[in-house]
Amino acid sequence: MKKNVFGRQFKRDTNERKALFKNLLTSLVLKERIKTTEAKAKAIKAAADKLVTKAKKGGDSAYKSLHPDVNQDAVVKLISDIAPRFVKRQGGYTRIIKIGKRRVADNAPQVFIEWTERSSELIVKNSELAKKDKKKQKTKKVEAKTIKNQEIKQQPKVRDVVRKLVTRQKKGQ
Repeated sequence: MKKNVFGRQFKRDTNERKALFKNLLTSLVLKERIKTTEAKAKAIKAAADKLVTKAKKGGDSAYKSLHPDVNQDAVVKLISDIAPRFVKRQGGYTRIIKIGKRRVADNAPQVFIEWTERSSELIVKNSELAKKDKKKQKTKKVEAKTIKNQEIKQQPKVRDVVRKLVTRQKKGQ
């Protein structure tokens, strides 16, 4: 009978589990949205919320308290970029979005974990990328049509050349 067991173990020893959580939290802070398994996302959700709460306090104590959980780049981004977004919010800084797909290797359910409030830079970048993608799709369609037209025009020439070669070979035999 197991007693006083807290959290998920993921078939890892303590150090491996701490490293896994540190890497997941660092990726979440730096990329602001990560794709992972549902169990791992649920395991780091509370820790991510606690990171934001610590970062909101600010000061040297925030740097010292955040450093064991995430790397240096993530600490700086937490304090300077992410914490100011959540000044008015008391909790619920992350959300888990189920993708509906399962991983091929082990059939594990996949999810996205992300911050509930996105930065204005990401919103602008995403809208710009969407516009660029639409332009690229239009140009790709036009290019594909021109290539097909060129191939169609070239096909009779190739056929004629092949026919001439075949007839020459027959005459030579």
